Amino acid sequence: MAADALFKPFAFKNLKLPNRVVMAPMTRSFSPDGVPTEDVAAYYARRAAAEVGLIITEGTGVERPVSLNDPNIPRFHGEGALAGWKAVVDAVHAKGGLIAPQLWHVGAIKSQNPKWTPPGAYDSPSGLMAPGVEIGAPMSDADVADAIAAFARAAGDAERMGFDAIELHGAHGYLIDQFFWQGTNRRADAFGGPSIGERAKFAAEIVKAVRAAIKADTPLIIRVSQWKLQDFSAKLAHTPAEMEAWLQPLVDAGADIIHCSQRRFWEPEFEGSDLNFAGWAKKLMNVPTITVGSVGLSGDFIAGFGGETSQPASLDELLRRLDHDEFDLVAIGRALLKDARWAEKVHRGDLDKLESFDSSAMAVLA
Repeated sequence: MAADALFKPFAFKNLKLPNRVVMAPMTRSFSPDGVPTEDVAAYYARRAAAEVGLIITEGTGVERPVSLNDPNIPRFHGEGALAGWKAVVDAVHAKGGLIAPQLWHVGAIKSQNPKWTPPGAYDSPSGLMAPGVEIGAPMSDADVADAIAAFARAAGDAERMGFDAIELHGAHGYLIDQFFWQGTNRRADAFGGPSIGERAKFAAEIVKAVRAAIKADTPLIIRVSQWKLQDFSAKLAHTPAEMEAWLQPLVDAGADIIHCSQRRFWEPEFEGSDLNFAGWAKKLMNVPTITVGSVGLSGDFIAGFGGETSQPASLDELLRRLDHDEFDLVAIGRALLKDARWAEKVHRGDLDKLESFDSSAMAVLA
């Protein structure tokens, strides 16, 4: 199937994309002490030069003591880190590309680095890393307010240095998602509650604060997921009605685009419909959506990062769904991490030149 649907322009607010290809945010620990280097700038610029419509950066930590759990993941605060990100923006723009930072707080996810000691307490809604797994104390009211303000500050800084859009990481069991998830949010205040709509308040307040910190025509994206690192089978919304209750407060607060993370984009979200997560979000919210999840490669990304070799896979199902407007944009992860020229090759029809992926790609910033 010709890849025409993937290379149609997309316009929303001040975002004018030449195509529907988005580079998915993927954690890369190549920023010593949290400061992006020239190599990080060149990494993104290579993809901007090779037909990636929008680059969403790796997750970058907002200004809280333990917003990150690895010293080599980039920060989005402090003079050095912000100067590094300005160099990234300039490098991408010099190649004609567009870029959004993914603003991140890992929440109560312990570090895997045995040589690193957290500089403070892990933030979490209820002192839980997973259901029944305690890690410190619940965030105080002051902690919650400071975290919300940190996201807003980072967004304002991003816009001032020239980023083209903003993404909030609200997925995968990290801080914002820990508030969504009843298994980790046992709060009895305004940021908790038995319903997903009640537990969406923390995210909605962040969206509202970010929206106030940036221009009205700057697109605000929020990434969400059902699955968590702590539980791949977790579900926040079991029905379309629950999904609407979850997402509506975010859209009402000012989220423009919903980035819907699945492990496998082709899987239907609810019984009785072929629509995937992004398809349902678009139908219910009537806003643009991004689909993501094992696009262009065999096997899902969890297995790929775990050591399984993934081979190039057919794009026909993706293109069919995109052509039928099930979603608007397509985020590419491992395929673009491995090969900066993936989009260019697909556009030219050079499918025989697409590369396989294995976990060794994580060890280099190619």
